[in-house]
Amino acid sequence: MITHIDGILEEKNPAYAVIDVNGVGYFLHITLTTFSSLPDKGRVRLFTHLSIREDAHTLFGFGTRKEREMYRLLVSVSGVGPSTARMILSSLTAGEAANAILSDDVNTFKQVKGIGAKSAQRIIVDLKDKVEKTGIEIETVTTKHGTIKLEALSALVVLGIDKKKASTNIDKILAKADTDITVEDLIKTVLKGN
Repeated sequence: MITHIDGILEEKNPAYAVIDVNGVGYFLHITLTTFSSLPDKGRVRLFTHLSIREDAHTLFGFGTRKEREMYRLLVSVSGVGPSTARMILSSLTAGEAANAILSDDVNTFKQVKGIGAKSAQRIIVDLKDKVEKTGIEIETVTTKHGTIKLEALSALVVLGIDKKKASTNIDKILAKADTDITVEDLIKTVLKGN
């Protein structure tokens, strides 16, 4: 129905963006990944997905076609609604989600708020064949503390820290850290350094 929106970014926060297109403001729900890719102001293009339910029409915006494609795959899974799919793609990039699906990595999905073991297994079983056909580039988390890094990074972006800067700081801290560092300790250490 609506495949993308191209206009002036009027407002953004970690949960949504407002884009003005010829005097009409479009409210789009976004992921943390998309939030971190948006400039503070100026012209932007977001790829969209319109979710229509009996009680609401909700427009979701994504920074890339691949992210939108992964979102659509996730909402096709029974028990994964629009908000849950957005939460997954706020914690993982499309490539990281694809990697977790193709490598049967239940634990990566279980780290996402609201996803239990059964939901994680259902996502993997339902989407494994579909993800192989999509061409979404596989990404792996490069540190041994992958899940902790993702959780801390998501929290720091919500707190207003630049994603690239936070990611660099997290990598430096994890390179020196004990194997049992907690997400809370990691976030506090990054915040003390800023």
